[in-house]
Amino acid sequence: MKLALCLSFTAALFAQGLDPALLTKPLSSDWPTYNGDYSGQRYSRLTQINQTNVKNLTLAWTTRITGGMAAAPGGRPGFGGPPTIVGGEGSAELAASFGGNTNIRASILMVDGRLYFSTPDNAWAVDARDGRVLWHYFWKTKGGTHIGNRGLGMWGKWLYMETPDDYLVCLDALTGKERWHKPIADFNQQYFSTMAPIVVGNHILIGTGNDLDAPGYVQARDPETGDVQWTTYTVPMKKGDPGLETWGSLEGARVGAGNVWIPGAYDPETKLYIFGTGNPSPSYTNPKSRDGDNLFTCSLVALNVDTGKMAWYYQLNPHDTHDWDSSETPILVNGEFKGKQRKMALHADRNGYFYVVDRLTGEHLLTSKFSDTVNWVKEINAKGQTIRNPAKDSSVPGALVSPNNYGATNWPPAAYSPDTGLFYVPQSDTYAMYYLTETDPRGAMGLGGKDEQQVASMGSYLTAIDYKTGKIAWRHRYPGVGGGFGGGNGILTTASKLVFAGDISGNLVSYDAANGKILWHSRIGQVSNAPQTYMVDGHQYLLIAAGDQLFSFYLQ
Repeated sequence: MKLALCLSFTAALFAQGLDPALLTKPLSSDWPTYNGDYSGQRYSRLTQINQTNVKNLTLAWTTRITGGMAAAPGGRPGFGGPPTIVGGEGSAELAASFGGNTNIRASILMVDGRLYFSTPDNAWAVDARDGRVLWHYFWKTKGGTHIGNRGLGMWGKWLYMETPDDYLVCLDALTGKERWHKPIADFNQQYFSTMAPIVVGNHILIGTGNDLDAPGYVQARDPETGDVQWTTYTVPMKKGDPGLETWGSLEGARVGAGNVWIPGAYDPETKLYIFGTGNPSPSYTNPKSRDGDNLFTCSLVALNVDTGKMAWYYQLNPHDTHDWDSSETPILVNGEFKGKQRKMALHADRNGYFYVVDRLTGEHLLTSKFSDTVNWVKEINAKGQTIRNPAKDSSVPGALVSPNNYGATNWPPAAYSPDTGLFYVPQSDTYAMYYLTETDPRGAMGLGGKDEQQVASMGSYLTAIDYKTGKIAWRHRYPGVGGGFGGGNGILTTASKLVFAGDISGNLVSYDAANGKILWHSRIGQVSNAPQTYMVDGHQYLLIAAGDQLFSFYLQ
């Protein structure tokens, strides 16, 4: 009887779900969206953990999760748990060959004392106090690219997840039961769907792409039904479309990629959703169909969230030839720039350069190099765009290029502290030889036509950039010379002037945000997502994942 009353009380407490107003407020006790709040800053106003006591952090709990249809109830020894809820349209045999990917790359939502997270084909709810698994959902896939899943979106009492075989799935957050699923893209065209949905008002914003011969796009979906509200392609699709003059042909543009696979940021004042787009296709070769700058690939794009219409764009990397997506989430900042108060978007790009643009208009404000080894740029033009040196394109004898394909940074999220005015980014300095192996455009679509051999790593870093000047304020080099992920998987900063990040040696590390001094660390294994923080029952927790395991720390 007592257990029934307790469960009833818990359900009643949770009945309201996520208050949409929480998404428009600065990040505090909860973590209700991909980067905590719409700004993308990953800056928490929690201060219980501070520079004085961070050395006293201790493990609160840890949970190892199991994916697939036969996942172990409870997720960790000592706890019972509900059975796995199964959905999806694939066969059990095919699903079994995919479903065990439990490398947690996702950002983890925390709402009303519950954690929600995902891996490809899987979603979980976990008690934020003790790590107990509350429910597990498994999607029987038809196949697709299982490279990763960036997380869930939440609207009221419902959760949203993209699947590798291109569906949007809606789950009941209390029970994990599926409400509906709707196709995002044509699975036969080999799209991949890995983005964490972003909830803005009554819009579920999703993105998808294809590394072969299809266009990337952003969609808004109705949160109750999953129906499409609008679709915006990231490349020209018909005669008269803006940007078509920057392609060699309409057909080239229509298969030109510009994939959307990382969430953007949202400005409630202007109702603009600002996101980065991926590389053009073919990625490494230069057929006539790709002559020109190839808009709107490798760009920051601002869309009106209610209509999907483009308000502005800024192309960072015209005519990219190295698969250096500009998908990294821009960070929205209000502050002084050259003696004037500006509303800005800050962006550290895979190509090794840092950019500042006006987020109201897309006006370029600053371009600077943050990776010392970058060698592919011929010039920075009057618009602040990085213009490639054609000698650094893939060639038959080979071209020595820095950075390698992974980039000087990549999808792991950067962070910003309004207390220090610094932008924090994971960085990796590398060299690779790019060889052209296919001169026929028909054999070089997508990512084909080249062979890349990494030849040197000059180190991985946590780097702090002064956005006003573009200069490096401080840089912490991780031990060793490896680190294809640029030193961990993303950054967290807090109002107590702390920065948290994973390093390439398997440590979760806390730094002084002003100077990079190490204040605390704990070795947990290869860190696989970005640190996060939340408050439950008067305790501030620090949350991180390493592969299939969650670790939560607090001050006991």
